[in-house]
Amino acid sequence: MPSLAKMLKVKQNDVPLMYMIYFAFLTSGIMSTLIGALLPFMKEEYKMSYVLSGAVISAHQIGNFFALLIAGYLPYIIGRKWSTFSLSLGIVIGFTLMTLTSNPLVLLIAFAFTGIGRGTMSNISNVVTSQIAENKAAALNILHAAFAIGAFLAPFIALLVTSAMHLSWKVSAWILVTIELVVLFFLRRSSLSGKPKKKEVDEGRDFVKSGRFWLNTFIMFFYLCSEASVIGWLVTYFTDTGKLSPALAQTTSSALWVFILIGRISCAKLSVKMNKNLLLIILSVLQFAFFSMMITVQSTVLIYISLFGFGLAMSGTYPTTLSTMESRFISSTVATGTCIATATLGAIIMPIIIGTVAQSVGIAGGLATISISILIMFSLILAKAFLERKDGKASTIA
Repeated sequence: MPSLAKMLKVKQNDVPLMYMIYFAFLTSGIMSTLIGALLPFMKEEYKMSYVLSGAVISAHQIGNFFALLIAGYLPYIIGRKWSTFSLSLGIVIGFTLMTLTSNPLVLLIAFAFTGIGRGTMSNISNVVTSQIAENKAAALNILHAAFAIGAFLAPFIALLVTSAMHLSWKVSAWILVTIELVVLFFLRRSSLSGKPKKKEVDEGRDFVKSGRFWLNTFIMFFYLCSEASVIGWLVTYFTDTGKLSPALAQTTSSALWVFILIGRISCAKLSVKMNKNLLLIILSVLQFAFFSMMITVQSTVLIYISLFGFGLAMSGTYPTTLSTMESRFISSTVATGTCIATATLGAIIMPIIIGTVAQSVGIAGGLATISISILIMFSLILAKAFLERKDGKASTIA
């Protein structure tokens, strides 16, 4: 069996950095899903409305958005290592704050801080992985598989603390803070440059004029509309609709991420064997079909089957789309930061829309609005496939 580094074609000197990045992104996955797992507990203890619940999820994504932009430029001032270290402290600050008060304004600030940390890790992880691995599609899918492993573990941390140990949900947040401090320790010892990055003549800054760059970006925008909303609202949806018991509702998030993990590992292999546009089309069709099934069925068995299919369908969309970017764009922190930040606007807007709709017609109606974003994403993927096929024919004729 070849080593992971050989499979991804990573140079020996960069192997420790690769594993550090994967561990950091795994922790980011824990943080991301733990928010959704803890939200029902916070909603009950802090007497939060659906609107405020949606607002804190959006605040997390707003912090994510600004971090992605800042993380693209800050390395030019203080270097990659120190910009990543300082902004990643947002996770520690945010999760500590949310355990100290129920004040709505402080909660919004706390969630924004967690987003700053997540966005920073997302930017640096995707950029560094793309730079050190020659097999970019596989490396990015495995990177996001590490995120999925962390996301899978998060609800079990919450269940262990609240159900098995009968402790406050706040202990789960403090566990995450401890893990994040370990990440920051290894980050300080990593080979990331601590010196201000030098500006080069062309770092893919002409992405602003690239139609394909923006087409890929908006595919990711509408994908994140559904991903952020499902992850943030899934446990609350099954708890409040009564379709599942509170304990089973907590496991749905882990189940979803198990299937996403399986899917991302599969997509890492498929991405080097089949046309990436065809893969994206198949994933988007299945995503719509299984999401529709998930919000309409009542049977527990069928709910988990729909979660299985939806998780597999979600799995490869983001990393596969990102891997189809031109290499000069994906290797640039500015271009990558702009892409992911713009896409993250979808993750900011959609959760609060769902919260607002849910406040009026119920959580079932609120969650159902996600189907609109999936259909738009599917339309853009079809347009991407058509344009690239047209370009391929034109180059063949020429």
